[in-house]
Amino acid sequence: MDIFGAGRDFVRREARLLESRVFAAVFEGADSGGVVDALRGYQNADGGFGHGLEPDKRCPDSLPLDVQVAFETLLTAGARDEEMIRRAVDWLQSIATPDGAVPLCGPAVEGYPRAEHISEWTYEPSLNPTAGLVGQLYQFGFEHPWRDKAAAWCAAELAKGFPEDAHGMHVSMEFLEHTDGVDLDQVRDWLPKLNWYRADAADPTYGVTPLHFAPTPDSFWRPLFDDAQIEAHLDRLIADQQPDGGWALTWEPPSQTATLEYRGRVTIAALRTLKAYNRL
Repeated sequence: MDIFGAGRDFVRREARLLESRVFAAVFEGADSGGVVDALRGYQNADGGFGHGLEPDKRCPDSLPLDVQVAFETLLTAGARDEEMIRRAVDWLQSIATPDGAVPLCGPAVEGYPRAEHISEWTYEPSLNPTAGLVGQLYQFGFEHPWRDKAAAWCAAELAKGFPEDAHGMHVSMEFLEHTDGVDLDQVRDWLPKLNWYRADAADPTYGVTPLHFAPTPDSFWRPLFDDAQIEAHLDRLIADQQPDGGWALTWEPPSQTATLEYRGRVTIAALRTLKAYNRL
């Protein structure tokens, strides 16, 4: 199978408009302004993002998880819109705790179809997604009072200890790479203790892999993993491409539409990583 060609055809055939614009910007040199235009439909009047931008819940209300996906999409495509970002961060500030922390979701999701894991635990302000959002704003170089307050909260929380799950650790590492004095050995030693960390490339179950932490060879966290680990997971990533050209999910979204939307996202991520490691 032509890995790239089959993945491209899957995105063109099955993905939503947003991911099609991202693909064109990332792989075909298209104007990244098209990604901004596609994102506008997901931004609410209050400045936050919703409408199932993150496909695992079909809630139109603004949610921090959807803001996180909006920022990730802009960064992936090399796109930027100052007003779009500012409005989103103003909204985050409006719903944050006094210390600056925000939750992934909120009770509004209960009125709409959602994946089983989108439940009450996502209503609690936590490092996931606060640390990831702050890290994304550092990547943008976007200054804001909420960013600074939330960064101080994240630093204080991480000083107490690392998260116990791989998702929380992943977003915490997005924050930590923009701070001083990161202890790589401490992080490396902690990874095997994480829930949902999938170190073994032969393990077909759901989890966060070394390629999520180091999606490109020049990733800040690439030194955490030896070459054999990375190569094994790249081999697995290639093997996991489906006959239709896309990559499958290891969890259950709430609908067929949501499944295809998420498959479009993970297919682009897989192709980006394989390209970055010269495996296409």
